[in-house]
Amino acid sequence: MDTRERLVQAAADLLVEGGKEAVSTRAVATAAGVQAPTLYRLFGDKDGLLDAVAAHGFAGYLSSKHAMGTSGDPVDDLRRGWDLHIGFGLERPAFYLLMYGEPRKREARLEADAMLRRIIGRIASAGRLAVTVEQAAQFVHATGLGVVLALIATPEDERDLGLIEFTRENVIGAITTDASPDEPSDIPSRAVALRTALQEDPPRALSPAERALLAEWLERVAR
Repeated sequence: MDTRERLVQAAADLLVEGGKEAVSTRAVATAAGVQAPTLYRLFGDKDGLLDAVAAHGFAGYLSSKHAMGTSGDPVDDLRRGWDLHIGFGLERPAFYLLMYGEPRKREARLEADAMLRRIIGRIASAGRLAVTVEQAAQFVHATGLGVVLALIATPEDERDLGLIEFTRENVIGAITTDASPDEPSDIPSRAVALRTALQEDPPRALSPAERALLAEWLERVAR
């Protein structure tokens, strides 16, 4: 483990043990066994160090998401992804607050958001999404974030963990249809499915302007 990794790990350990307030540059340098100037040379300042710690947290989270894999049912995959996200937040609250409570390491955050959109895109391709991919992704993210923050703010012995499943199923019910993959239930879900398919494989017979116009029409129908 090189010096940079030692400093990030030391800061991560302090974060878990005492929260963000415990992550002072002096405490981190001491825990890593280096001089403070080394820390400043590598990270610039405390904010730079916290950015690196947030990226470290996202790396662990994304690794878990990748390990989850996919199944033949994208709605079930969304369910499993939701549970993983909530579980991560409750198991590592200090990391979660640093990762999602502050605008840090946007690159890693964008990768996590992209993974969510890919799952929802598969639901759309199956003709089972009742709203647009973007609307669904924003709804899932906002409600998941709200559940984690609400539970973190509640003393552990007072938490109602039934909120996790209750909210998850209500979110899924709001953004999906009960149609089978081969039989979309209504016009909006068909529009979502077609728009998603055209984004993945744009028709060459249409010009870029025509494809843009078609996408706009399908977006209106989907809404």
